Amino acid sequence: MEKLMKNAWIILGIVISFSHFSCGNATKDKLNTKMMNSESANAQLETITFGAGCFWCVEAVFQRVKGVQKVVSGYMGGKMKNPSYRDVCTGLTGHAEVCQLSYDPKVVSFETLLEIFWQTHDPTTLNRQGADVGTQYRSAIFYHSAEQKRMAEEWKQNLNAKKVFPNPIVTEIVQESTFYPAEDYHQDYYNQNGEEPYCKIVIKPKMDKFLKAFKDKLN
Repeated sequence: MEKLMKNAWIILGIVISFSHFSCGNATKDKLNTKMMNSESANAQLETITFGAGCFWCVEAVFQRVKGVQKVVSGYMGGKMKNPSYRDVCTGLTGHAEVCQLSYDPKVVSFETLLEIFWQTHDPTTLNRQGADVGTQYRSAIFYHSAEQKRMAEEWKQNLNAKKVFPNPIVTEIVQESTFYPAEDYHQDYYNQNGEEPYCKIVIKPKMDKFLKAFKDKLN
């Protein structure tokens, strides 16, 4: 933690079994083995859900982190069932735009993910990130385990105590709730729409800083 806290100061400013020989059985064995391997791999992954403003930005950042296997943009923290993007944009559903990460803790630690989270958005502005204003853009960590909660709260407390940011951190740290994946056109947005004005003006500068500060953590 001490090493990562020092980093936070420095970089501030800116996821066979063999059997019978018949063709049918061989195919079945391969499928079973593939399923077993997939289940084994998935069993080793952990999940965390971050809200840090527009999910296009958050997705673009964490897609490039070594050890993060999957990033899905979506909505969490509200009361309405199956909200659409239009619903969430009203600010009335209670949902935050989030990205749910599946990551391999043997490759990337939760502390590293927290470090990246804190440094790639402004956690001191309530219900906004830049020109994106509304409760849907709030800074939030939706933890999936007691250990994630402990570590997130410890980071927040230490960052505030050391006054790493000029203003107090307002990031909410709450237990994960129902996650609703966003519409297909929101997924992999920056990679697919890098030339769009929002991507060039808002996301790219943030990405440039991230890629420089965390070059040793990239895929």
